[in-house]
Amino acid sequence: MSNIGGKKKEQQQFDAPVRKVGLFEANVVAINPDAEECKNILGFEPKEDSKTLEYLGTSQDGNTTLRVDVWLEEVKSNEKFKVTFFLENKEKINKDGTKKQYINSIGNCSWATDANELPSWFASREYRVAFTGEEELYNFLRTWLGNLDYRDAETTLSLDWKKLMKGNVKDLKDQIDGEWCTTVVALATVKTVIKDEETKEYQNIYNKAFLPAYSLKQFRNADFSNSKTIDVLRTKKSKDLKPHERFVINVTGEYGCKDYFILKDLKEYNPDDNLVSSDKTIVEDDAGY
Repeated sequence: MSNIGGKKKEQQQFDAPVRKVGLFEANVVAINPDAEECKNILGFEPKEDSKTLEYLGTSQDGNTTLRVDVWLEEVKSNEKFKVTFFLENKEKINKDGTKKQYINSIGNCSWATDANELPSWFASREYRVAFTGEEELYNFLRTWLGNLDYRDAETTLSLDWKKLMKGNVKDLKDQIDGEWCTTVVALATVKTVIKDEETKEYQNIYNKAFLPAYSLKQFRNADFSNSKTIDVLRTKKSKDLKPHERFVINVTGEYGCKDYFILKDLKEYNPDDNLVSSDKTIVEDDAGY
C-alpha cells in the first residue's frame, strides 16, 4: 500500500542579484584583498574553502599566472564592482608568431617584428617585450594614475614583473588613495553564458578600456548607440580621435566587448533588452551591442 505524507516544506525565496549595465565613475578601494580587507572594505567574508583569495595559478602551458582583482566603488551609490586582469608569465606574441608586443617605461605598448621597427616616440623610453595581460593592466593604470604627467621625460610607470609573478601586488595597493590616483570611468556589462541549454547571466566589467571622469559627460551629450555615429568615428584618423571616441571604437569594434552593454549612464539591467537572452528582433539603432 502506498504511503505518501508528511510536513510540507517551506518555500524559500531567493532574490536574484541586481545587475547593472552602463558607464560609471568610481574609486579604487581594494586590489587583491585578503580576508580582512574583504570584511572591512568590501563587506563580505570569504568562505574557508573559497578560491576567491587564490590569486596565483598555473596556465595549461605550465606558466605562472596572476589574477589581479581591482575593486571599484561607484561614487554616487558606493556600490562595488570587480574588474579582473589576467597576467601570465609568457611573452606576448601574435598568433602566427611573426610579431612581439613591447611595453615601455610608462606602460605604452607597440607591436613589431623586430625592436628596430618600433616607432621613435615609443622607443625614446626604456622598453622590453611585454608579457601576456600587461597591456590591459597598464591601460587601466594609466587612467587610474591620471595625475602622473606622462609627457614628462622623468615619469615612469613600471611594475616589477618578478614580484608580480610571486603574487606581490604591494606596489599597486600602495597607490590606493595616493597622490597620483584619480577616479575612473568603467563600463559595467552583463556576460551571458549558455550551457546545456541553460542561460546564465553574470555581472562583469569591461577590462580593456577606461576613461577619465571628465569624459562621462560626452556620453550624455551624444548618442553613441547609433551605428551611423560610430561609422563616422571610424572615418577619423587615430591621432584625431578624442579619448571618449577612441573608447567607443575600442568597445564596439570587432575585437571589442562581447558582453551586453549600453554606452549610457549606469542603470539596472533589463534582460528583455539583451538579444542573447530574449527573442526580440535586432534593431539597427538599438542602444545595446
